[in-house]
Amino acid sequence: MTVKFTRRKLAAALAAPAAAALAQPQTPPSAPGDEWKAARERIASAAGALATEEVPMATEPAFQFKA
Repeated sequence: MTVKFTRRKLAAALAAPAAAALAQPQTPPSAPGDEWKAARERIASAAGALATEEVPMATEPAFQFKA
């Protein structure tokens, strides 16, 4: 089963984790090691959210490379 995504739907799916992260109250980490740990956790949660979406290989990017 393939799911068809438009570029706008794909952009909305990618922007949703970022918007959710901004909506959460940010508390400053107490130590530099905590900053790294928090960053890794944010990346892992965003990667998990992206992994749930299935994007077919035929989906074209929303930009063009021009030489």
